[in-house]
Amino acid sequence: MGKLQSKINFHTTKYRAEGSVGHSGPAGASRQHSPAHSDAVTSVAALQPDLCVSGGRDKSVAVCSWRSGAALRRFIGHEREVTKVTSALDSSRVFSASRDKTVMMWELHRTSGPSQHFPGHDLVVTGLAVSPDASQLCTGSRDNTVCKWDTETGECLGRAAISRNLVTHLCWVPGEPYVIQTSEDKTTRVWDSRELQVAHTFPAKQHIQTCCDVSQDGRYCLSSSSGSAGHGAEATLWDLRQTRARVCEYKGHFQTTTSCVFLPRGPALAPSIATSSSDSTVKVWDQYTAGR
Repeated sequence: MGKLQSKINFHTTKYRAEGSVGHSGPAGASRQHSPAHSDAVTSVAALQPDLCVSGGRDKSVAVCSWRSGAALRRFIGHEREVTKVTSALDSSRVFSASRDKTVMMWELHRTSGPSQHFPGHDLVVTGLAVSPDASQLCTGSRDNTVCKWDTETGECLGRAAISRNLVTHLCWVPGEPYVIQTSEDKTTRVWDSRELQVAHTFPAKQHIQTCCDVSQDGRYCLSSSSGSAGHGAEATLWDLRQTRARVCEYKGHFQTTTSCVFLPRGPALAPSIATSSSDSTVKVWDQYTAGR
C-alpha cells in the first residue's frame, strides 16, 4: 500500500502558476481557472513574454497569460478545427490555420472579427510561419503547396507546389529570409521566401517529418520523425550554415515524436532541446551530446 500511495502522491503533484509546487486537495489546492477551450487543444505558441496563444477543436483561438493561467481573449471565426497558431514574438498579431482551408489574422486589441483573411489552399492548412516583423506570412497545406502572403493587404505574393509535399510544419529562420518546412514525404526543406523557391533539401529520413524548429541564432534547425515500437521517432539536428549537414540525433522515444523545440538558454545552462511524443513523455536533451 505504501508504494501505491507514493505513486498516487507523485502523479497528483501540480505546479502553480507562480512556480511553487503544491498537491491537489485540501493540503495545498492548486489555483483553478475556467478552461480556455471546450474541446481538445491542437496547437500552442508563444505570443509575448507573458502570453501564449492556443487553438482547438472547438474552432476557437485563445490568448492566455501563463502567469495567471487566465484566458484574456477568445477569437471565434473558423468553421472547423484550428490546426495551427503562431505569432511574431512581441507582436500584437495572432495567426490561425484551420481545417476549413483558411488562415486568419487577429489583432489583440480588436474587438470584432479577424483583421485579415487568407483563403486559397485546397485542403487543410497545416503550417504557419510569420516573418520577424510580421509583414509576411508563409502557409503550407496538405494540398502540396506553400504560399506567401502580405499580412497588410491579404494578397497572395506567391504559390509553389511540389508533388507529394504534404506540409506538416513551418518555421521562420530568425533574421533571415528563409523558412524551414517538414513534410510527410520524409524531407525537411529550406525555402527562400523572397522568390518562394527551395534553397536546400536535407537528405530524406526513413519516416514522416512531423515538426521543425530553428535556434534563436539561426544556426541550426530541428526536425522530428514519426515512428512506432522504438523504430524512428527520433529528432534530428541540422546545420543551417554552409555545410548543411546532420549534426546529431536524439533517440529514445518509442512512438512518434510529435514536437521539437529549442529551449531558451540560461547563463549557466548548456544548450538544450525538448521533444514530446505519442508515448506520453517529454524529454529534454543536451543539444550537442544528445544526453538526456
